[in-house]
Amino acid sequence: MFTGIIEAIGTIRSITPKGGDVRLYVQTGKLDLGDVKLGDSIAVNGICLTAVDLPGDGFWADVSRETLARTAFHQLKVGSKVNLEKALTPTTRLGGHLVSGHVDGVGEIVKREDNARAIQFTVRAPRELAKYIALKGSITVDGTSLTVNAVNGAEFELTIVPHTLVETIMDDYRPGREVNLEVDLLARYLERLLLGDKAAEPSAPGITEAFLAENGFMKH
Repeated sequence: MFTGIIEAIGTIRSITPKGGDVRLYVQTGKLDLGDVKLGDSIAVNGICLTAVDLPGDGFWADVSRETLARTAFHQLKVGSKVNLEKALTPTTRLGGHLVSGHVDGVGEIVKREDNARAIQFTVRAPRELAKYIALKGSITVDGTSLTVNAVNGAEFELTIVPHTLVETIMDDYRPGREVNLEVDLLARYLERLLLGDKAAEPSAPGITEAFLAENGFMKH
């Protein structure tokens, strides 16, 4: 688990294809690796990866086919900057929100504009994730815990203050860039909970207006 508070900006130093998946080397910059051991988790742009080697100034990790297929990893190349966060501990300050490091989908930056000293981004999420994104709710973008300031269909707005721009890779965002999205854990579990006993049925249906009405959650 993570908090979505980025601890350092790292740099991709090697991307090596290996038997259909990829081995990745991340130079970790100011991230303190003193308490990291083999097998520990580190979030890279919001993707939970396992450290398989720790040569000193960074770590090696394997990236599975599943991760390659479901994230914006394909945008990374040698020299790319990435957001880094170590897994939380019992003494970690929970400054963001609970983040699993499991990417739900890939969004796209569609607009960037100045907003006083801040930068306002408009992000388009995949249609299937739109139902989980709420005004003033939390969302994780490339591993960064952020507050949704406006929602319009599958698009949502983020207002990013100067500190966040400096401490993350968000200042590099331009329209057309793809980003990893993880929706709030509570929203995902609530959807499953509302299915009740039907959750045990094969190919259980999603939450629809008809389902909510049938189970007493809506008035006609």
